[in-house]
Amino acid sequence: VQLVESGGGSVQAGGSLGLSCVASGYAYSSYCMGWFRQAPGKEREAVAAITTGSGGGSGMYADSVKGRFIISLDSADSTLHLQMDSLKPEDTAMYYCAAAGRGYILAALRLSLNQYNVWGQGTQVTVS
Repeated sequence: VQLVESGGGSVQAGGSLGLSCVASGYAYSSYCMGWFRQAPGKEREAVAAITTGSGGGSGMYADSVKGRFIISLDSADSTLHLQMDSLKPEDTAMYYCAAAGRGYILAALRLSLNQYNVWGQGTQVTVS
């Protein structure tokens, strides 16, 4: 059971970055996967989530990133992606990939941290 993120870095405001998360074992058979972030001194918060069935369902997004971020799932190589455009300084944070359990999760709960029990080590995104 492992999630490994990559793709973080530093970018100027208005720029773009793409994050990837390779899932192995149980993690990829979870009902949904998501991206979360945590800025210094702040609580971890949801960014986006997607169900894994049928190669990936529709994404759900936090209001702060709607229209700027896109979550997607590549079933062929078991990789979760997050495309981030129009980045803002307030997007600066450590970004984590996470996988939930195998059971059904209500749509209203798919952005809730407590639904996720497998976490990656995180990748830093800095927007200046």
